[in-house]
Amino acid sequence: MKYFKILISYPLSVIFYVALISTFLISHIVQLLALNIGGYKAHKISVDYLNFILLSCLYILGTRIKFTNKQSIPENCPLVFICNHQNIYDISPIHFFLRKYHPSFVAKKELGKGLPGISYNLRKGGSVLIDRKRPKESLRLLMEFGKYIEINNRSAVIFPEGTRSKNGVPNRFSENGFKMIVENAPSSYVVPLTVNNSWKLSSIGAFPMELGVKITFEVHEPIKCDSMPFDALFKRTEKVIKDAIVSPE
Repeated sequence: MKYFKILISYPLSVIFYVALISTFLISHIVQLLALNIGGYKAHKISVDYLNFILLSCLYILGTRIKFTNKQSIPENCPLVFICNHQNIYDISPIHFFLRKYHPSFVAKKELGKGLPGISYNLRKGGSVLIDRKRPKESLRLLMEFGKYIEINNRSAVIFPEGTRSKNGVPNRFSENGFKMIVENAPSSYVVPLTVNNSWKLSSIGAFPMELGVKITFEVHEPIKCDSMPFDALFKRTEKVIKDAIVSPE
């Protein structure tokens, strides 16, 4: 059974990547037209559909996705979603299931070019691209990002580990970006978010992909940013997220 699963993972991975790349290319054209003709609202709708199709591509691999949100997330205020990070494929489900909150991401500068559809959205959709080799510039951009979500009542998504966990074991959380955003969005709420098992998609490498992975996302209780000192906020957020991470099998 194990060898049969590995065998069929090759053709299914090919189909998956063809669907993925086709979605990127078509989405790039659609986003260009949407933004230039319909502005922000039309562009956001096109990106929502993009992320729905991207997460649907995972179903080709037999992936199961469960997004649990039993919380009452405040509306009409800035939000900061803090999440652990296990795979690049975390992003499309997060965007789609949280689409009503207008999520924008903190991403590394390298993603701002070379990826049709994705790079365009990161540059034009309100996200912030930081250069890790230029920490002072990055902090300035994060400061502006915090002010942006404060003024526009939008939401930020940040992965404080800074890089993906390749085996499900969380890396150390960095406080700098988190702190800069919440300090410049004083009326915001932090919403901890835990992802589990997405690392398994690439556990045997980028090709072939792992089949039948069950990925879960769990939204935790929102925390008013100004309800406690930042150090306490940071420690509580990190603990809530990590306590819900399932130990790798």
